[in-house]
Amino acid sequence: MISAETYAAQDALGLADLVARGETTPDELLDHALVRLAAVNPVINAVPFLDEAGARRQIAAGLPKGPFTGVPMLIKDMNAHVTGWPLTNGSRIYDGFTCDHDSILVERYRAAGFVLFGRTASPEFGLTSTTENALTGRTRNPYDPSRTSGGSSGGASAVVAAGVIPLAHASDGGGSIRIPAACCGLFGLKPSRARITMGPDAAEGWGSMSTVHALGRSVRDSATLLDATAGIVSGDPYVSPGPQRPWAAEVGAPVGRLRIALCLSAPNPAALAAPAVEAVAEMCRILEDLGHEVVEVERLPVEGPALSAAQQGLIAANVARAVGLRLQALGKAEAGDLLEPVTAFLAAGGATLPATHYLDGMAAIHNAGRRMAEFLDHGRFDLLLTPLLPDAPPKLGVLSLSPGDIGDFVAAIGRYTAFTGLANMTGQPAASIPVGLDAEGLPRAVQFTARLGAEGLLFRLAAQIEKAAPWAGLRPSLEPQQ
Repeated sequence: MISAETYAAQDALGLADLVARGETTPDELLDHALVRLAAVNPVINAVPFLDEAGARRQIAAGLPKGPFTGVPMLIKDMNAHVTGWPLTNGSRIYDGFTCDHDSILVERYRAAGFVLFGRTASPEFGLTSTTENALTGRTRNPYDPSRTSGGSSGGASAVVAAGVIPLAHASDGGGSIRIPAACCGLFGLKPSRARITMGPDAAEGWGSMSTVHALGRSVRDSATLLDATAGIVSGDPYVSPGPQRPWAAEVGAPVGRLRIALCLSAPNPAALAAPAVEAVAEMCRILEDLGHEVVEVERLPVEGPALSAAQQGLIAANVARAVGLRLQALGKAEAGDLLEPVTAFLAAGGATLPATHYLDGMAAIHNAGRRMAEFLDHGRFDLLLTPLLPDAPPKLGVLSLSPGDIGDFVAAIGRYTAFTGLANMTGQPAASIPVGLDAEGLPRAVQFTARLGAEGLLFRLAAQIEKAAPWAGLRPSLEPQQ
């Protein structure tokens, strides 16, 4: 038996070790997760679906021996299929849809020993950096329930920050792992393009910009999970460069002296508020204390407006296709009020884009990938350091897909994803690393971006920073509902 305090203090590997040593059981870990969820979910509204009975059956049937055997896991309500579970993608247009198979990633989670017991909330189609939707409502930040927990993996970040589970499935098409991690004081890695298969239901997401992984409390959890889930399957369209050794072996490995480019200017400039400036300054101090060289550069070698147009076109075309396929399945000609205004706007625009516009968008993001590779190579830089959010986590409503004015939404989403979207377009791995709390007690973070395929370097540096400036003690003073 372990206490609630012991449960909350562990990362996922720590919980799995307690199970392996016989100090607790998978059923007891699930009990702790459910008790904590019952206490905090009325406040944070992060979990719209639970399957306790299915989780108990998993345990009773015997769990595979893996790195996370017995650890409870929640799956994001976005594209990931789990047999018998609903999948809404945060949208009323998918309400009532039930999965008839597991995604390959979900199969790998099961093989790693996780106990799957429910879904975390997402905004409609994952289209914004907050987790608010017309189907299940607003997910709130445990540090300040008036603010967003980020998006689109904001349900995942909220449950980890609130102590329900230590590691949660997530996905990232424009910052959707890194922004929630930043909002909630967590570590979040977006892997390289094609690092983890999206089969069997998709070959790629959003024209190759979207990928999947997780966010959590520790670097070692993230690295070990990537070892357990990475890899393509037959039929996938492309592959990311393989690791030199297991990613878990990178955690604690020597880092050496790195040459790190620092850029405070986003491709589309976004004014930096105090929390962002302070986070970067503090990280630079940490890096210099660790012996690394930080070199500030004025701008990155990409064209912001052209990339924004490419990104919007690629997303709009993908949304139009997704909506069309769902309407076909429903036997409907139009979505009516089943879509939120921004989603409907994107779907309508995407349906009228010529094919050449889509190809222009693909060419633009591919060109950005080459320019960023040249920038790192010619500058002899190991990594790129930038702000992550330009400000503190915004208030709920600011990034909603049902805004008072769509123009206001476009401006707000452009500002809050100013530093994250580029890595999605280039395919590079990027990580959000916590940097303490700001003056209001809200999490701060910075972003590191590496060469395509260089997750190992990100894990090595992140683990070094985690040891030098630990963030595991960052915990919200959330008052559970009694």
